[in-house]
Amino acid sequence: MMKRWLVGGALAGGLLAAYVGIIRPRQMRWGATPEEASRRLPYDEIVPNPTWSSTRAVTVQATPEQIWPWLVQVGWGKAGWYGYDLIDNGGKPSSWEILPEHQHLEIGTKFPMSPFTAMYCRDFAEPRWMLLRMGNEDGSRDIGSFLYYLDPIDENQTRLIIRMRDKYRWLNPAVLAMQLAVDVGDIFFQWAHLQGTKARAERMARLQSESADAGAVVSVNVQSTIEE
Repeated sequence: MMKRWLVGGALAGGLLAAYVGIIRPRQMRWGATPEEASRRLPYDEIVPNPTWSSTRAVTVQATPEQIWPWLVQVGWGKAGWYGYDLIDNGGKPSSWEILPEHQHLEIGTKFPMSPFTAMYCRDFAEPRWMLLRMGNEDGSRDIGSFLYYLDPIDENQTRLIIRMRDKYRWLNPAVLAMQLAVDVGDIFFQWAHLQGTKARAERMARLQSESADAGAVVSVNVQSTIEE
């Protein structure tokens, strides 16, 4: 029995060491360039010396203006999180449409993560970045930071970056257990969220481009008819 405990402990220790030393540093900057991971972004200072700091990114074939509406409306019971709807939206499919009723953004706007937890908008600069924090509506009990950052590459491409920063509550076992679970599993949810946002924004950009092209063709044909 003792031998089994020793073998099990050694295996667990090896897995933990592999995660902390090899897997964690990579998944914390999944999709981000070294420059993006080290870049200073708005409100980094709000969580100094974090024990959790992730920067994840994806390139979107759309402008910040075309991506922004999809970010403003996210949330459980709103437009969803564009990821695993069965888990993070109560089984309701995430929206593929812009929802006007969820397009008004102000400081304090609620972004539900479940029926029991939520993040709130603490500041924003449309259409470039939006800072969310978990806690309560008036901001008197804020935890961590969640930043959407839109960095245009050119007139048709944008880097969608999400940065999360937090400190572990080592003396609060319940909160710490949740934080450790997020440490390991959040990459799957966040990557699905990034890809889901990308797909929706690119679809909208493509439809807008096709509509503009069709309008240009009609305009040319009308002008040709008039000249004839």
